[in-house]
Amino acid sequence: MTDAAQPGATELTAKARALASPLRWRILRLCLHEPRTNKELAGALGMNPGSMHHHVQSLVEVGFLVAEEPRAGARGAKEIPYRATGLTWHGSEAPLVGPVLVQTFLEEIQGVQPGDLEVSRLGVRLSAEDHAEYERRAGELLEWLRSRDSAEGDPWSFLVAAHPDVQQRRRDADGAAPDPAPTGQAQPD
Repeated sequence: MTDAAQPGATELTAKARALASPLRWRILRLCLHEPRTNKELAGALGMNPGSMHHHVQSLVEVGFLVAEEPRAGARGAKEIPYRATGLTWHGSEAPLVGPVLVQTFLEEIQGVQPGDLEVSRLGVRLSAEDHAEYERRAGELLEWLRSRDSAEGDPWSFLVAAHPDVQQRRRDADGAAPDPAPTGQAQPD
């Protein structure tokens, strides 16, 4: 992103507020492949349609959802379907969004059969350059997945997470012997 395209502090604050709720991330996921109305979203998430309207409007205001052409509902009332714009899948600058994404993930996997949940975990020591390479490659992988999105495919959700090992850093700082694996090598957890 060029400096001219960098969002201002006010815009970042608004995006951060809009994405500070696992519910709003779930709304975005539900609207990713097909547009949904407030009523449909409220039913899918077990909420009051009036409360849902507030959350949807918060996402529309910052560009994460867009309204599509109104349509007639079951009783002829005008319904507005909303579709996710995909902006959040390109890396949000909203601060502190990581813990909210983890909470959203935990809510979304409720009811998933244990055998259907694909999870991997790995502990490594990386140089700053290797960590930057990981971030680049993870971004490329997510972009590749996004480019393969197909209406005919089965729906999948992906969460890629990395975090500093704060417990190991504390042990290292306290003078404990570092783990024996060289930089960039996997260590058992």
